[in-house]
Amino acid sequence: MHLAGVTVTTMTIESEANPTTPKPIVAIVGRQNVGKSTMLNRLVGKPLAIVEDMPGTTRDRVFANVTWQGRDFTMVDTGGLEPDNQSTIARGVREQIDAAIAEADLLVLVTDAKTGVTATDLEIAERLRPVNKPIILAANKADNTRLETQAVEFYELGMGEPLAVSAHHGRGIADLMDQILSQLPPPAAETKIEGMKLAIVGRPNVGKSMLLNALIGSKRVIVDDSPGTTRDATDTLFDFDGQSVLLIDTAGIRRRGRVDAGIERYSVIRALRAIERADVVLLVLDASEPVTAQDMHIAGYIQQAAKGVILIVNKWDLIIEKDTAWWDSQIRNQLKFMTYAPIVYASAKLGRGTDDILNRAQTVYRERLKRLPTSRVNEVVQQAVATHSPPRSGKKRLKVLYATQAEVNPPTFVFFVNDTKLIHFSYQRYLENRLRDAFGFAGTPLRLVFKTRSES
Repeated sequence: MHLAGVTVTTMTIESEANPTTPKPIVAIVGRQNVGKSTMLNRLVGKPLAIVEDMPGTTRDRVFANVTWQGRDFTMVDTGGLEPDNQSTIARGVREQIDAAIAEADLLVLVTDAKTGVTATDLEIAERLRPVNKPIILAANKADNTRLETQAVEFYELGMGEPLAVSAHHGRGIADLMDQILSQLPPPAAETKIEGMKLAIVGRPNVGKSMLLNALIGSKRVIVDDSPGTTRDATDTLFDFDGQSVLLIDTAGIRRRGRVDAGIERYSVIRALRAIERADVVLLVLDASEPVTAQDMHIAGYIQQAAKGVILIVNKWDLIIEKDTAWWDSQIRNQLKFMTYAPIVYASAKLGRGTDDILNRAQTVYRERLKRLPTSRVNEVVQQAVATHSPPRSGKKRLKVLYATQAEVNPPTFVFFVNDTKLIHFSYQRYLENRLRDAFGFAGTPLRLVFKTRSES
């Protein structure tokens, strides 16, 4: 079938048979206040999860990519499980945990070595027993030798040998990581897809499935006005002007703390996996309401993953005063960290404004594959340094000795300097802006890596 330069193949790939290999998922579960968030922060090496002494602080899942011994995987922190609590928040936490367990490849059950085995620990262990997935039992807060010895009482849970750790002090963390690595499924052979991988993401009911149908010109995805219709990420491989494009349609990402049970409970992890697999992401916004906190939350995931992005303001037919300059300023003001993203105003329902989306996506994709000669990179960087003096600390000033482009998709630049401690985020942003002024890179974030001259 040919339509507006698009040829759709008869191939639809469900999310369980993705043509690229996502990272394994490791979910941290356990009752409240056993230190799950502290453990995630320790494993990741930076404070991602909110850590307080108040029980129940983490109500939503927190995601972070971790690398250990050369293997990459995604850690998921979950809220504290309260099996007997029927409050709305407690039910929401259980749904989040159930979703994490369903998608995880491995579970880390965290307990508290200081308080010992509790009735809630026993109930959680009973709940996890039917799960046909590897489970590692970690007795956290084993801050000294005495508490390490006491950890043996967690054999009572019937979850195998308890591993005594202290997330706060870092005791036993390397052993825990080694265990995680040993029980992860072996890396699957990755099937290469030539061409651009394009993901459609956004809040529920912003018109993602309808946009996919408009882009490929065929009703290949169920379209319904009820939020959460699309349960799984669905891949459609098609040809666009002679180029292969893998289009990934995902379930909507709900506002944090509102991931419901049933049809939508697994959508968040799958949407994040879709972002991870993509080269370029279409972030769909709803023109009937301004940019929401959840839109910014999703944009943050895209930025963190260093993916190309196009902002699609859908349902543009509902807007009477179509002042795109005003809308541009509002969106740029809300998404200040994504000023490089093109904005497209469209109505997927009426097919208006959608013709240009694939062309723009291909442009962003080409920008991500752009490779620059080192001589040109150094010329621009040295001009930037001469125009705006680098920061200093005391008598020592930052010196940018050499710069080169190390990778593409995403474009990655390595700067060799005299002292990485002198780098300030404002100067890093300045250097990025100068690279953009000189070379473009529309629609894609840049990765800037700073190394001292002695580092390889």
